[in-house]
Amino acid sequence: MQNLQTVALDDAAKEIVILDQTRLPNDRRMLRLSLPEQFYTAIRKLEVRGAPAIGVFAAYAIYLCACRADGTDRDGFYREFTKQKEYLASSRPTAVNLSWALERMDGVCKDHMSEPIPSILKALKEEAEKIHKEDEDACRQIGENALTLLKKGDGLLTHCNAGALATSGYGTATAAMYLGHERGYDFHIYCDETRPLLQGARLTAYELSAAGMDVMLECDNMVASLMSSGRINAVLVGCDRVAANGDTANKIGTSVVALAAKHYKIPFYVCGPMSSIDPSLASGADIPIEQRSAGEVTSMWYEQPMAPKDIKVYNPAFDVTDHSLITAIVTETGIFYPPYSF
Repeated sequence: MQNLQTVALDDAAKEIVILDQTRLPNDRRMLRLSLPEQFYTAIRKLEVRGAPAIGVFAAYAIYLCACRADGTDRDGFYREFTKQKEYLASSRPTAVNLSWALERMDGVCKDHMSEPIPSILKALKEEAEKIHKEDEDACRQIGENALTLLKKGDGLLTHCNAGALATSGYGTATAAMYLGHERGYDFHIYCDETRPLLQGARLTAYELSAAGMDVMLECDNMVASLMSSGRINAVLVGCDRVAANGDTANKIGTSVVALAAKHYKIPFYVCGPMSSIDPSLASGADIPIEQRSAGEVTSMWYEQPMAPKDIKVYNPAFDVTDHSLITAIVTETGIFYPPYSF
C-alpha cells in the first residue's frame, strides 16, 4: 500500500492522476484531472486528502495551471499564475501544506521571472517533483523517529487517516506501523471509525489490513473503554497544522482522544512533516477551522436521513488539541518535546 501512487503527474498528457478516496474501500478508481476547476473540486470534495498529499497535489496543480497560461507575456503569465494560486488556496483553509506548497511554487516562479516562460515552467515542474520526493523521504524518516518511541507487541491507536493514502509513502502516523510490520514488531493496531466521514473505517482500516497488519476497528466513542482495558500503549495521530506553541489541528475528534489518553496516562504522539508547522500562528486559537455541510452528518451514509428535517448541524472538519495533552511531536528532523521550539 505504501507504494501506491495516490498522486502522480502525467506530464505528457498535462494531467494529475489521483486515487479517488471518496470511493474507497469498495471501488479503487483513478481520476485524471487537467482543469483548475477539477483541481479545486478534488481538494474540496476530499477526492485527494491528507495534508502532505494535498501539498504535493497543489504543487502539480499550480504547475499545470501555469502550463495553460503559456501563451501570454510574462506579466500576464504571472497574473494568471497568482489568480489560480489564490483560487486553489481557497479550497480548504486548515491544512497548511496547501498554502505552503503554493507559496513555495510562487517563490520559484518569481525567482525565474526574468527567463523565458518555458524556463519558468521547467523550474515549476522540477520544484513540484522535489516537493513530492521530499514528502516520500519525510514519511520514512518520521517512521524511523516514531519507532524509537515504541516497543514490540505494542497496542497502537490512531485516528482518521494519516497513512499511505494521505501522503507519498509510509504515511505520518502510520509510518512507524509500516516499518514495524516490516521488522516483526507485531503491533496491534486500533483504528477509530472517525465520524462523520469515516476515514478511519474506509481508509486506515483498509490500507493497514491490506498491508497484512493486525487491525481492529472501533467507533470513536469507544476510545475510553478501549484505553481503560489496558490494550493501548501509545496513540499516534497526524496533523494538518501545528502552531508555534505546539497546539495541533487534526481531524475532528482528535482532541477527545488526547483527553482520554491523558487520563489513562497513555503517550499521545503527533506525527507530521515540518511543512505542517506554522510558526506564524502563536497558538491553536489562530488556526482556521473548516466548517462542512450538514449532510455529512445527517444523510451521507444512510439510505434515508437519520436526523429531523432542517435540524441545525455543527460540523467542523478539525479540532485543536492543546499542547499540554501532547507527549511529543514527531517530524522528519527529530522528536520535539514541550516546551515546543521549532
